[in-house]
Amino acid sequence: MRPRVALLAPFAFPSVRGNAVTVARIARGLRERGVDLRVWDLSLTPEGAIEAEVDAYRPALVHAFHAFRVGPLALRLARLAEIPLVVTITGTDANHDLFDPERASTVRRVLEGAARITVFHASMAERIGAALPDLRGRLTTVAQAARLEVGESFDLQARWPLPAERVLFVFPAGIRMVKNPMLPLRPLERLVTRHPEVRLLYAGPVLDRDEGEALLRALEGRPWARHVGAVPHAQMASLLSLSDVVLNCSISEGGMANSVLESLSMGRAVLASDIEGNRSLVEHEVTGLRFRDEAELEACAERLARSAELRARLGGAGRELVERLYPPAGEIDGYLGVYRGLAAVPCA
Repeated sequence: MRPRVALLAPFAFPSVRGNAVTVARIARGLRERGVDLRVWDLSLTPEGAIEAEVDAYRPALVHAFHAFRVGPLALRLARLAEIPLVVTITGTDANHDLFDPERASTVRRVLEGAARITVFHASMAERIGAALPDLRGRLTTVAQAARLEVGESFDLQARWPLPAERVLFVFPAGIRMVKNPMLPLRPLERLVTRHPEVRLLYAGPVLDRDEGEALLRALEGRPWARHVGAVPHAQMASLLSLSDVVLNCSISEGGMANSVLESLSMGRAVLASDIEGNRSLVEHEVTGLRFRDEAELEACAERLARSAELRARLGGAGRELVERLYPPAGEIDGYLGVYRGLAAVPCA
């Protein structure tokens, strides 16, 4: 029987959450390279059922995506089967759970039990290595990739009829506190008084009820901004192609955000918060613009609203960066290298 990989995720396709998009892309790429792999979604299947199914599947290794949410079950399964555990660290793991008084012990126990720990960017490896120096030798950086293909069309006119002359800012993210969805409303409201053609579209599921309700209240009386809810990933290429500027206002990111990678790959101008995770992709004035506060967000947004030439220059540089440094093949090569070092997983 060919050696197999069991990949456990907190969410998987058809969810449109960032973790699910990443897992789907990685699983697809690995299968295309000949890896026999199955994904288990912990949001849909009880742990007891997963435990029985993984045992029957008889994998050569277990790959957990998310240390806190998935790691404890994955560690237990790996130990029961006496096989290696690979853990991919998310932004929530590295930026929050690893240092949270109630969650840190769980995350540390999982990481200490892993044979290999993968991160999306060297900055995350440094953060984890500083907190857990004994694990430095097990840390491997595997950069994310963008894989957006022409799929279903996003019918913008049906969701929000807009005038032909508009500058559309798109905020593609799940509505939750870490994504800071309220931040652009006040600066863009001031901008709209000077540039009435500006529009702001939120595209993503409500993942935090309180944050979602606050956003909907804030959108009342702001006809230039709208939340259209979750957008299937198959429609994201179409939606991004309709945008002029893509916003990322996150408080923290796990090295690189899917939304930023995908936007750059589509040649879109990106306006992003000046945080460690965004700096890995958005070089200010080169592949996008970064802001530190509301005033800078407003100033940068006005520059982008006024200049199609600036938007085109930044978008073109961003696309070139992603094509050169973050191709899908490189991401899959990284995971295959990790697997080969731990188990005899066949691949093309």
